[in-house]
Amino acid sequence: MGRGKVELKRIENNLNRQVTFSKRRNGLLKKAFELSVLCDAEVALIVFSPSGKAYQFSNNDIDMTISRYRSLGGLPDLNDQDTRGIECWRIEVENLKKLAVSSEARIKHMCGDDLASVGMREIKQLERQMRTGLQRIRAQKRRLVTDHIKMLKKKDENSYLQRRMQEACKAMEAKNLETIPHAPSAGRFNLN
Repeated sequence: MGRGKVELKRIENNLNRQVTFSKRRNGLLKKAFELSVLCDAEVALIVFSPSGKAYQFSNNDIDMTISRYRSLGGLPDLNDQDTRGIECWRIEVENLKKLAVSSEARIKHMCGDDLASVGMREIKQLERQMRTGLQRIRAQKRRLVTDHIKMLKKKDENSYLQRRMQEACKAMEAKNLETIPHAPSAGRFNLN
């Protein structure tokens, strides 16, 4: 009795997808090794996991095999300095695009959108991150409110002290006016 035909479509369950990737990757690397030994073929295989980890197999120097492939395919050789620079920038742009897509998805998830594709573990992690973020926001809010209250109290204290100072100045002026002898009026002369 043989195995049934597997329908080729993306596996939705994260755990099942990871297990399948691991098993099939190992099978693919084994087949590449067998092909290189049985047929004396030059084989180079590079596989990137969904998380970006690289797995490779080569029976010769992988750089030489890739260089040979590029020259046969009419692609520029990566040994050329300009081509390497362009290739580095292209890779950098691709990495930044991937980062932007993953960041946008993460922001959507944090906003509560597009959660159908997120598993229980990721939901719990998002919840923990949101709780931690909320605690930090509340702590900052408390600091700002406390600082604002202190500033208002200081302002009130300054206004109170200013009023007291003005009252004291007025009282001193009034006291000084009472103690100054009155000058004779301009129309009367005392000739004695």
